[in-house]
Amino acid sequence: MSEMITADLVDLDLSAETKEAAARALAERMVTLGRVTDLEGFLADVAAREAQMPTGLDGGIGIPHCRSEHVTEPTLGFGRSAAGIDFGAPDGPADLIFLIAAPAGADDAHLTILSSLARQLMNAEFTSALRAVDDAAAAAALIRGDESPAAAASTAPEGTEPTEGSKDSVAVSAAASADTATGTTTDTGDTATPDTGASGERPFRIVAVTSCPTGIAHTYMAAESLENAGREAGIEVVVETQGSAGFTRLDPAVIAAADGVIFAHDVPVRDKDRFAGKPTVDVGVKAGINKPAELITEVRGKAARGEVSAGSAPGTPVERSGDSAEGYGTKLRKWLMSGVSYMVPFVAAGGLLIALGFAIGGWTVNKAPSVMDHFVWTQTDSWGALLFQIGGVAFNFLVPVLAGYIAYGMADRPGLVPGFVGGAIALNINAGFLGGLAAGLIAGGVVIGIQKVKIPAALRGIMPVVVIPLISAAIVGFLMFVVIGKPIASAQKGMTDWLNGLTGTNAVLLGALLGLMMCFDLGGPVNKVAYTFATAGIAVASPSDSAMKIMAAVMAAGMVPPLAMALATTVRGKLFTQTERENGKAAWVLGASFISEGAIPFAAADPLRVIPSAMVGGAVTGSLSMAFGATLRAPHGGIFVVPLIGNPFLYLIAIAAGVCVTTALVVVLKGMRKQAPEGTGAGVADTAIAAKVDSKEPVAA
Repeated sequence: MSEMITADLVDLDLSAETKEAAARALAERMVTLGRVTDLEGFLADVAAREAQMPTGLDGGIGIPHCRSEHVTEPTLGFGRSAAGIDFGAPDGPADLIFLIAAPAGADDAHLTILSSLARQLMNAEFTSALRAVDDAAAAAALIRGDESPAAAASTAPEGTEPTEGSKDSVAVSAAASADTATGTTTDTGDTATPDTGASGERPFRIVAVTSCPTGIAHTYMAAESLENAGREAGIEVVVETQGSAGFTRLDPAVIAAADGVIFAHDVPVRDKDRFAGKPTVDVGVKAGINKPAELITEVRGKAARGEVSAGSAPGTPVERSGDSAEGYGTKLRKWLMSGVSYMVPFVAAGGLLIALGFAIGGWTVNKAPSVMDHFVWTQTDSWGALLFQIGGVAFNFLVPVLAGYIAYGMADRPGLVPGFVGGAIALNINAGFLGGLAAGLIAGGVVIGIQKVKIPAALRGIMPVVVIPLISAAIVGFLMFVVIGKPIASAQKGMTDWLNGLTGTNAVLLGALLGLMMCFDLGGPVNKVAYTFATAGIAVASPSDSAMKIMAAVMAAGMVPPLAMALATTVRGKLFTQTERENGKAAWVLGASFISEGAIPFAAADPLRVIPSAMVGGAVTGSLSMAFGATLRAPHGGIFVVPLIGNPFLYLIAIAAGVCVTTALVVVLKGMRKQAPEGTGAGVADTAIAAKVDSKEPVAA
């Protein structure tokens, strides 16, 4: 491992009791050696990565890791805990802890070395030697590769045995040293001549892709685990690791010859369409590490039944319906968020265009004739009508896009046609937002059902292009027109009438509820439900007064958390870390722009104080906005669309009141702490916030 780890970076008697304390103890060694420049900033990056997905693995291993601008050179710290530390692994605490620190601009050579370590962790002999070694220098040499596991083990005191935590690791990777005569291919991207074995029968062939958010550890551990399981099962497994060091695409001939595909990933698979038309198992990267044999069995079963995948377009927010272990509720949330993610840009563009149309052309612009028939270049009314009518066209896509991409989240590209058709029908029969939800779910379910039918190999090529769109669109159209369309349209009308009838206390309570939802998870699913509810109400040419009041309340409440955190770091900066104070400066702009995610760094660092405070302030703002009768036609924009708000002065007072309430609560709650803030969660993923700015979609980097 070059000199990425030395004896000074090894602690064979790690006394930490929590994963945060363990990361801090090892990071302090890195700071002492000058390899980390800002301890708190680096630990914040580690905490942000840990928040995305626990880094504990079966077999007693914890691998906290991150890329960070506070790291000067690739560094590895190793600690061994006698008591064990909980890193979220299913089988219990970890006794072997590796803290991987990679610079933000680490070169491919260093990342390749780190990926080699990740693969070694799947080797039972390697982990057993680490548990047995009693000298820090020998442990560092073993990890660097300067000393073999056998030699390191021989330095241990007589009678030393591997700890209990190593049992699962041995079970997972006992085949790491198996004879390669089984024909397993372990070189990524290269074509190997398959070994047909003594019987002359060609072994089952699997191609796999592994990837994780950081691309340093889990990516390569999953690859090693799958390859080891393939050897043990006597089949060929070729893995493409899409890690931070780049990746080499599998040879098209290898993919063409494969009998099945395994995707073990937590970020979108690049060039996923290469694998279309083959039996596919799609899971998270940890499943690839912890249960490779089960995945191999599953893909062989799909191949035997003739189940194939149609592939999907790359770069989508929802690349898979979820791990096989996920519950239906989790999968449903992902499907719905897929549709909402694609719908929100149409809402923002269409809504702002309509709002600008009103601002330029006046409130009667919605009665203007078509600009195709009447447009005068020198008249502002014509330009206002033009913007209004363009926005109206954009709004007409909302329900079809929502339905189409819900179906896409469920069934990949074959779900688009029936989803869009069902959404368009919902729009035509006035079933609205509820009809779009139903159409998308029905379309996805119909396509999934068709895909489970065993089809002769000769017909598989035309299934995703002709057969599935034809049959699914016909079924969804029949159901929407004849069976469920009218009841949904009636329900939509009833909900609209109810909203229009809200006055007084009922309206104030609704504003408070929406405010609580907007501030609960700061851009997450609950926030999305409230925001989508509001935008659905104004997604018509002439929205009701109640719908515009709801939109105003939702945007006002969503501005409160970041603005309050910015104010709190200004008035009581000593209660926050330096990183949080820096984030507070950016939160002024983010809050003013209606980007709730600006409060995420503060909520991640201190959720029990920040989130309840934000929710109380959001509820105050939402209820006051409704009580003041503020209205909003634009779905986004923050203070930049205040001229388009009805009762703007009272609207700003409502926002100010919520900000003051949240600020006061945060200051009081933080002031009650006996110790100064550690700040281990501050500054969480500024890049994640930037990625959410356009779509308000939560991100897992």
